[in-house]
Amino acid sequence: MSLTGARERWVRTGGIELCVAELGDASQPTVLLVHGYPDSKEVWSEVASRLADRCGLHVVLYDVRGHGRSTAPAPLRGGFTLEKLTDDFLAVADAVSPDKPVHLVGHDWGSVQSWEFVTVKRTEGRIASFTSMSGPSLDHFGHWIKKRMARPTPRRVGQLLGQGAKSWYVYMLHTPVLPELAWRGPLGKQWPKILQRVEKVPAGDYPTPSLPSDAAHGAWLYRDNVRARLRRPRADAYAHAPVQLITPTGDIFLSERLYDELEQWTPQLVRRSLPGKHWVPRTRPDQLAAWIGDFVTAHEDGVPARDSVAKGPYAERFGGQLVLVTGAASGIGRATAFAFAEAGARIVAVDRDAEGASRTAEMARLIGSPEAWGETVDVSDETAMEKLAEKVAREYGIVDVLVNNAGIGLSGSFFETTSEDWKKVLDVNLWGVIHGCRIFGKQMSERGQGGHIVNTASAAAYQPSKALPAYSTSKAAVLMLSECLRAELAGKGIGVSAICPGFVNTNITSTARFAGVSADEEKRRQKKSSRLYGLRNYPPEKVASAILRAVVRNQAVVPVTPEARGAHFMSRFTPRTLRAIARLEPPL
Repeated sequence: MSLTGARERWVRTGGIELCVAELGDASQPTVLLVHGYPDSKEVWSEVASRLADRCGLHVVLYDVRGHGRSTAPAPLRGGFTLEKLTDDFLAVADAVSPDKPVHLVGHDWGSVQSWEFVTVKRTEGRIASFTSMSGPSLDHFGHWIKKRMARPTPRRVGQLLGQGAKSWYVYMLHTPVLPELAWRGPLGKQWPKILQRVEKVPAGDYPTPSLPSDAAHGAWLYRDNVRARLRRPRADAYAHAPVQLITPTGDIFLSERLYDELEQWTPQLVRRSLPGKHWVPRTRPDQLAAWIGDFVTAHEDGVPARDSVAKGPYAERFGGQLVLVTGAASGIGRATAFAFAEAGARIVAVDRDAEGASRTAEMARLIGSPEAWGETVDVSDETAMEKLAEKVAREYGIVDVLVNNAGIGLSGSFFETTSEDWKKVLDVNLWGVIHGCRIFGKQMSERGQGGHIVNTASAAAYQPSKALPAYSTSKAAVLMLSECLRAELAGKGIGVSAICPGFVNTNITSTARFAGVSADEEKRRQKKSSRLYGLRNYPPEKVASAILRAVVRNQAVVPVTPEARGAHFMSRFTPRTLRAIARLEPPL
């Protein structure tokens, strides 16, 4: 995605001209995106298009002075102070939204300067909310350093040394001439490849050809501001608008500890974290757009900032992530979709029952999902799954968590189970999982930002039964597939978990087939199985909780119910006993 089709204007302020781009309906709430170093406004292109198209917002981006197509101050020294950057912000805000405050979003140095905007008196009333990522307030940072130097403890000294090591580039940018020579020379040429290799930033319309001059000019952001503010931080740097802090857990430039005392500066603070590195506007645009859109909408609707965040278990871990669940129309699949929705995830509920999938998506939105969609597909159909993956990637984003849950039941002895019976069971229970892992797992791998795959196996995967040869074989294959994939994908940061429930009260018993019996006898056995499972009454919600826990802990094999855990133990330590149990006649 790019800024093609954006409306462009020029805003003159302080002797320079700023290039401003707009997307979306200007009558809607305005979101103003401020880029960092050594970027231009194009770093936001994918987030901006999603905010405009999916969230229906008026989105504004501008090249910071000296970057992109905006002109640079002359002389450069003293031309990038926070005071002058604040003048630029106010000029842009007045031009694009003269009558209403704007919702401010900043990344890296865009966030650093935006902290100035949201804490100085002259901008009060012009900012409706602020979303910060990968860029602290220099004033807050200065107080953070002074506190640790005034009262050093081993922990505080470790924090100072840790952040000092992460900030190595700041020292380099204060050296004269060398940064400019490096950026206009070999570093500028290699930077796109460095981003792709280290940060897994996909190639595209970013970085732009103006990168060398952007980076050379932007060095003055550091020289004009960092040392002065860290030495004499403002004592009144309190935010006068609600703040949403998004912290990438893998940021190599900033420690999460920098924000430990942030609540004292921002009375209305919402914290979120996501697995990602520094350049999340390029690597996590879907998740960022969902969070920003949700935060803006909540504030526009008058909802307190804290109340706009999901409150469910693991909300900090899954909020805004895209989770796809197959077999989501009922049972474990539906319960899993609801559990992720309660944690604030965006949900794609997939099932061959179109009405059931849509109903799950609708309920997921009511429970807490910022966005949820129902999709119809037969997981055994490889072509249909490929088309689904293309649609999901194009319209919703790359899946962060995939739950291959769709499955069917089949009971009957080996010789009563026909080849057609075997094909139906393997097509859904095994090939459906293979298709999901191969197609969606490949997208995760190519994105390079990690993820997680959950495959629903069964206690039948390691507990033999004379009554379930086809079903047990399909689930045993899913278990081994999960173990193999876990080994293969570990180096890409993608976890794989096999979930092994036992007797769970779902409708699989009422739809399971019984080979070698009449239709009337099959109905009788279905009813009896449903009654027995109902008496056991182990709820699918507990399996859903185990699935979320498995993703958070990156567990390999998760037996869920007591009988599943017992059978798993026996399969490892007393397999002969388990084989003896397998010979028993099942209750019919």
